Amino acid sequence: MTDRTNVNQTLPLSHDASVFDSGSWVGRVWLPAQGPAVVLVKAGAVYDISSHVATVSALLEVDDPVAYLRALPLAEPLIALPALLGNSDPTRRTPHQPWLLAPIDLQAVKAAGVTFATSLLERVVEEQAKGDPAKADAIRDTLASRIGADLSQIVPGSAQAEALRKVLVEQGLWSQYLEVGIGPDAEVFTKAQPLSAVGHGADIGIHPKSSWNNPEPEVVLAVSSNGSIKGAMLGNDVNLRDFEGRSALLLSKAKDNNASTALGPLLRLFDESFGLDDVRAAEVDLRVEGEDGFVLSGRSSMRQISRD
Repeated sequence: MTDRTNVNQTLPLSHDASVFDSGSWVGRVWLPAQGPAVVLVKAGAVYDISSHVATVSALLEVDDPVAYLRALPLAEPLIALPALLGNSDPTRRTPHQPWLLAPIDLQAVKAAGVTFATSLLERVVEEQAKGDPAKADAIRDTLASRIGADLSQIVPGSAQAEALRKVLVEQGLWSQYLEVGIGPDAEVFTKAQPLSAVGHGADIGIHPKSSWNNPEPEVVLAVSSNGSIKGAMLGNDVNLRDFEGRSALLLSKAKDNNASTALGPLLRLFDESFGLDDVRAAEVDLRVEGEDGFVLSGRSSMRQISRD
């Protein structure tokens, strides 16, 4: 079982050191007597910087947010990071202590769909199964044998992708998911409205009519209004497979729901110790533990993304 108070189990690890002592980390917390506040995490301590910058979205508009944060005068810390992580579990919360919120605020959350070959096949499975998970395994096996290509090696929009598209059309296997997976144009959609994402330890939201859904571990980029990537964080792109499988036109109902995105625990800003190439090489581990004893572990490699 993951210990949410253990920094090394909760936050991503760099290749050479624990992030407990390295990296440029910001987030948002709920202060019981005040409300939401922007915080800076430094050497394991959490500092309220909301008197200097009121929102994370405003911080990302600064030309060099890392330099800006390093120049700030810091008061006494609010809380130690392990204590903050522990208090973010609602079942163990001390109400008068801070707890984590999603580390973004006024930004909309966008998503790029069908960027992995494995997720590409799963979307086609959803479409063929029409939202029925009982049919999924048989369709998955059929597709794998009939497509006969390693989709992860196909560059979207290339001549090879176009040749495969023609073959799949002839076989009656072409899909709108294959179109955005290996075609020339990416699928980009609104995943969540501003302030609708939840943070570390919070319950996510599932549409009450969904019975087939799953977490999707992601790396989430923090982008300024001019398109500059400022940092990255972990995310759970909650997916309602039965809704989207019935029709791609139900994507908004499958994806854009209150609390259907979990982000955090913190946002790591790009600096001399961490950048976009580190994101490209990241490995995201997922462990699902059910109350009935069910356990499922998996890993998602950012190296397998077909669209950079």
